[in-house]
Amino acid sequence: MAMKLRLARGGSKKRPYYSIVAADSRMPRDGRFKEKLGTYQPMLAKDDENRVKMDMERVQYWLDQGAEPTDRVSRMLEAAGHLPKKDRANLKKGEPGKAAKARAEERAAKQAAIDEAANAPAEEAATEE
Repeated sequence: MAMKLRLARGGSKKRPYYSIVAADSRMPRDGRFKEKLGTYQPMLAKDDENRVKMDMERVQYWLDQGAEPTDRVSRMLEAAGHLPKKDRANLKKGEPGKAAKARAEERAAKQAAIDEAANAPAEEAATEE
């Protein structure tokens, strides 16, 4: 059975509240889980101590049993200092789209033409002297 440490959503519309749970990966997000390990309240300020609460003994138990934390839960564990930081690289995210690339090429071509026009008279004056 593949276990995950993940978030189960609670709360009302536009007022999220999450439980950190150990659940079978085949169960639905808010469905059946083995154990509740903590809470996450994203509406609180980032420096608020009540934003993320976890029972670290039980979290460590499930990690020792082979449970895989989801990306969001692993980031919370990294912030708490219980997991080593992973190198994450989303190389596609920083890359501009097709239209932005076309605009940049067009802008570079215009700038090159302006630079060429500005340098041409200066070169001619320098060669005539």
